[in-house]
Amino acid sequence: MYTLYIANKNYSSWSLRPWVLLTELGIPFDEKLTPFHGGTSASWDAFRNFSPTGKVPCLHDGETVVWESLSIVEYVAESHPHVWPSDARARAWARSAAAEMHAGFQELRSRCPMNCGVRMRLNDMTPSLLRDVTRLQELWSEGLQRFGGLFLAGNAFTAVDAFYAPVVFRIQSYKLSVDDACKAYVQRMLALPSMRRWYEAGLQETWRDVDHEQETLQQGVLLEDLRVA
Repeated sequence: MYTLYIANKNYSSWSLRPWVLLTELGIPFDEKLTPFHGGTSASWDAFRNFSPTGKVPCLHDGETVVWESLSIVEYVAESHPHVWPSDARARAWARSAAAEMHAGFQELRSRCPMNCGVRMRLNDMTPSLLRDVTRLQELWSEGLQRFGGLFLAGNAFTAVDAFYAPVVFRIQSYKLSVDDACKAYVQRMLALPSMRRWYEAGLQETWRDVDHEQETLQQGVLLEDLRVA
């Protein structure tokens, strides 16, 4: 069985991707959660116990160690073909869209850090952030229309949806404005059993990481904190 090492569910967008994929597709794995300790940089030593980069996520499969979310997904897909769409065209599009998320949307990441349990009002919508949100809508609309399904590459949840799962939580937390088709996709994603499990677990976490909290509060006004005290 796979062992997946992750960090706080409230904060760790990178951990969410392989976790939600494995969970939603019913692929068995053992979860190992190590919280951020005294700031993200201070967590390096703790994470180095299981990850060569000192970062999460990291997958262990016996003696095989796989790090980086995209690499983990591709490794799992070798044994579980339904990780990616079965149609070649949809699969090519899904891989491209996942890679774009893995490497891009820097302004969206920095201005809207993942913090599942809060609701924020952003100070402002910068041109760079608007560009990222516009591109996001363009990409999601293309997938939904081109493949005609409930998810980005068809009717089945696949790896490309897992890669955009953190964005779904960001849209909820920061009340980002998207068009109706994208709103409907966000609601479908939030209703998935795997997404609900992650979100509810995140709300119950009592750990607070100073770096993540400060990064969030710098972006706007805190409207609500739904996490346990």
